[in-house]
Formats: sequence, structure tokens, C-alpha cells
Amino acid sequence: MSSYEEGNDSKLMRKVKENPFVPLGLAGFVGIVGHQLYKMKNRGDTKMSVHLIHMRVAAQGFVVGAMTESCIQCTTSTLGTPKKSRTLENTIEQRLLQ
Repeated sequence: MSSYEEGNDSKLMRKVKENPFVPLGLAGFVGIVGHQLYKMKNRGDTKMSVHLIHMRVAAQGFVVGAMTESCIQCTTSTLGTPKKSRTLENTIEQRLLQ
């Protein structure tokens, strides 16, 4: 494995650790689609188009739910940290130090 590929792997793992809901959403999407396709042979008298619409809505709902949960987690984590107050004195002091 080259150093370029190792860099991509570590970048991918870093992104997954930052936001674990994206792979969760994709895995749920694939799982729901796979389950519905497996269940397709026992759909009874339901039309194919209706079955496919239900499959798409369920998979899409799972992905949207994962994205919503990710946004809620991001919002609550950023709101919980206090902002650094910038007063006029701090600004002048920082410019003098530069």
C-alpha cells in the first residue's frame, strides 16, 4: 500500500469519526433496499410500481433521518461551547503582539 493510499484511508477514517451518521445513513439505505428487493417476490397483489415507491420512501426516510440526527448533534455540540469574548482591549492587544 503506497503512502498516497494510506493518506486517503486515514482521511476517510477521520471523516467517518467526525460525522458517523453518513456511513450509517448509507448502510441503512442499502439495507432497506436489499430487504425490500428480497421481499419483492412475496408482495402479493401489490403493483410493482407501488412496491418500488414504498421502498424508495423508506430508504429515503432513513437517510434523511440520519442527516437530521447529524445536524442536531452538530448544533448541540457547537451551542454547548462558549464563544471567546472579543473586547476592544483583546483586539488591540492581539494586533500589538503581531
